[in-house]
Amino acid sequence: MGSNTPKQFLTLGGLPLLVHSLRVLEASDAISAVVLAVPQADLDYCKRDIVGQYGFRKVRHIVIGGTERQDSVRLGLAAMGADAEIVLVHDAVRPFLTVSMIAQVVEAAAKHGAAIVAIPMRDTVKRAGADGLIEETVDRKPLWLAQTPQAFKRALLEEAHAKALQSGFRATDDAQLVEQLGHRVAIVEGSTDNIKVTRPDDLAMGESIFAARQRQNG
Repeated sequence: MGSNTPKQFLTLGGLPLLVHSLRVLEASDAISAVVLAVPQADLDYCKRDIVGQYGFRKVRHIVIGGTERQDSVRLGLAAMGADAEIVLVHDAVRPFLTVSMIAQVVEAAAKHGAAIVAIPMRDTVKRAGADGLIEETVDRKPLWLAQTPQAFKRALLEEAHAKALQSGFRATDDAQLVEQLGHRVAIVEGSTDNIKVTRPDDLAMGESIFAARQRQNG
């Protein structure tokens, strides 16, 4: 992004991305407590200038994250209260989740054990060889693009992380860890607005989405 600032603290609409995500989690009746995993260097900043300044009452713990996303989720799980039965995992750099999205994925996880928000693949998909030439056109009908939030029964997610840690398996999301156990994961259709801000053009797109939502809300 051309900056040493962690992506979750970059501003969108004048507010850090993390603040946008936390505001939705705070407003959701399905969420009773939040655990944040942040880089060690940003721990005090997050406590003071994010949680403290904006008064997020549901944030119960702020833990130092791990080397990779998977490690951070595992450390966050360890800090959760014993009464949590369903766990929601969300990337802070997806600032456009909604209360409805949270409610639907939590409900699906309660029913199926695991659920993710995802959108159907709409573009034509090509499989290419090492020579850069197309080998086949892939049927896109069964293909989905995974997003967060993702929700799981706590015991299932803890088992998935424990086995992955033991075997050294690295996944791109928590659903993949659960899939490794042989457990099927439900899909809740998400939104194309629910972008992940990882590149400068994502931030520009985010500003457009934010502006459009502001106009819709009057």
